[in-house]
Amino acid sequence: MSGTTLTVSKGKLFGADRLPRYFAQLAANGVTAERLAFVCIGTDRSTGDALGPLVGTMLREAGYRRVIGALEEPCDADTMPRMLERLEPGWTTLAIDACLGKPASVGCYQVGVGGLVPGAATGRGFAPIGDYAVAAIVGELTDAPYKALQRASLHRVMGMARTIASAIGQAFDPA
Repeated sequence: MSGTTLTVSKGKLFGADRLPRYFAQLAANGVTAERLAFVCIGTDRSTGDALGPLVGTMLREAGYRRVIGALEEPCDADTMPRMLERLEPGWTTLAIDACLGKPASVGCYQVGVGGLVPGAATGRGFAPIGDYAVAAIVGELTDAPYKALQRASLHRVMGMARTIASAIGQAFDPA
């Protein structure tokens, strides 16, 4: 399980309606689909933490080739070091993960320039990943983050994963 903390320099909290504009702004700033890799972090063994692998699967099904982490091969705490070796120099990396947050933020997306730290909420922080980041706030941060991720609404997680994949598709054609 990951439970992420963003280390973005200018992280912002977005609702689903603003997510397509975030990706459109990346494209307008020169990020191209040909050089863009998606690192979809999480595990299929936890409802809340399955967001990343769900997005990865949706992106692969849409024809994106540079996707690390999907339901059939999650990029989780055990596989992450090996899977990140697939990233090629010069690729722009967008890291996608689930996270926990304040009750009023559940259902929102924290986005920004800079990486995110997978596993921070559960005490198993890794080095920051990504040039850009999207963290979907799938549940409330509690004293028991593993349980909070386990109890996250599958309906919410699926909807948020679809929103991310759709917003990416609006800004970047599969390359």
